Amino acid sequence: MLDAGTNQPEKRLPADVADVIAAYAAKATWPAGFVVYQRGAHADGVFIVRRGRIVLRSRVKAGRAFVPALAREGETFGWEGLGANARYATDARADEESETLYLSGARFRELLREQPQHALALVAQMVNERTALLEKLRELATLSVEQRLISSLVRLAQARMFTTDDGRIALGPAQYRLLCELVGATRESVSLVLTRLVAEGLAERSGTTVYVAPVSALADRLDSHRLDGEMPLTVSSEMATIEVRD
Repeated sequence: MLDAGTNQPEKRLPADVADVIAAYAAKATWPAGFVVYQRGAHADGVFIVRRGRIVLRSRVKAGRAFVPALAREGETFGWEGLGANARYATDARADEESETLYLSGARFRELLREQPQHALALVAQMVNERTALLEKLRELATLSVEQRLISSLVRLAQARMFTTDDGRIALGPAQYRLLCELVGATRESVSLVLTRLVAEGLAERSGTTVYVAPVSALADRLDSHRLDGEMPLTVSSEMATIEVRD
């Protein structure tokens, strides 16, 4: 998933594997903004993204949220549904028009019996994504808001999300909100970091949009921070004050 903090090449389910799985799965197209499922609902099976982007969001309280991960083409979500008596741990919402495959628990077991090689490839993909979530927890516990923000921007750029033709990241109001939720910080904290980046020439403001420098400059900035060492922070106080304005 997008949240691996190592900034290594992303691992995704190969298209030919997804094509085989498609014979066992239900296909669906979700319009932008559509809620695929909500936290606490009965879960069964796993989803695979064929096109588009699904945002997994945890609501802290009314108007506040945290995004642990984004699922894009070749990635999965909702794998809690493979457990016994499972419930979804987050809300899942289509961030843009998206197409998914849905493999119920029964169909997953059928795939495992009839196509073990492809089923194991799917399991490997889910394990990779769990590793990314563990890395996300490490970032929340050890990195400052600035380090987490720059790391998130680097990954967004590498995923070619919100990028312009010259490689910069364009953050309009919607993208800014999502960035705050990915970083796990208040709008005020993120604004302070972006203001520092503007002052250092790594970003510029144009109306309501902030344009951030290409990934190479951000990666250099992040590497210099890592050489300085990682600083722990209190996760709960940050996550309790994330503000989302619909």
